[in-house]
Amino acid sequence: MERTVTGPATGASPPLGTPLPAGPAGPTSVPDLTGLLDGVPRQRETTARATAPSPAAARRPFRPWHLLPTPTGTPFTFAYASVLALTSLVAACADPALVHTLHEGSSTDVAHLVRTPVLVLLASALWIAGGVVSPYAAAFVLVLSALERRIGGARAAGVFLAGHVLATLATEVPVGLAVLFGRLPVTSLHRLDYGISFGVAASIGALSGLLTPWLRWPLLTLVASMLVDDLIAFQDPMTNWGHLIALTIGIAGWPLVRRRQRSQDVRLPAASPVSV
Repeated sequence: MERTVTGPATGASPPLGTPLPAGPAGPTSVPDLTGLLDGVPRQRETTARATAPSPAAARRPFRPWHLLPTPTGTPFTFAYASVLALTSLVAACADPALVHTLHEGSSTDVAHLVRTPVLVLLASALWIAGGVVSPYAAAFVLVLSALERRIGGARAAGVFLAGHVLATLATEVPVGLAVLFGRLPVTSLHRLDYGISFGVAASIGALSGLLTPWLRWPLLTLVASMLVDDLIAFQDPMTNWGHLIALTIGIAGWPLVRRRQRSQDVRLPAASPVSV
């Protein structure tokens, strides 16, 4: 027995590549499938993974050689360390009388600060008291390299210079006033004062604000205790006070260096999108 089908018959699908038939109002419109494509779970997952980089990709890996200055990574620290190495070599090999004359001419004592303040403030930062074997030489290389990588060369130089200049003025101006009012002899105007220790102390204070708390507070406690011990020993109280003042100057700059580090983190390159 034959089975009949009632109702409209469904036309067969046209062959692949056949144009759609034109109706009264023109060619048959193609439905918008954009919303349907967004509903595919696999596609949404792949797109989200492609546009949002993972935390592991954004995290900068630790490299041991980043502890040392490089010409491209830390140009300020590298150039400055090269100059200090050269002046230390001169101080070690030149005639002692010549070296003493150079140190005297670079001293930031009151007499020189009154006559040529800018010149001696810059020249005094070209020498390392004790040479390259001084603890401040190693601290300079490690601390300035780390600070420059986080906030840039210009701001690292600003932190170093602020500690060097402000701590020098904070210790030498009271000496000048004490001599003026007869509290100290006139010979106090000619102290031999040079080196990078004030700038290094300020850089340590600034860098500690960029570290995690479990590194920050032990570092500050260790450095501050060493400086206080030197002050209690009372061998060079003006310089020891200068170190504490410079450390405080670096700590006072935490809001500035942290803002700069945040702006650099925002400019980190994002992961390349993955083709779907």
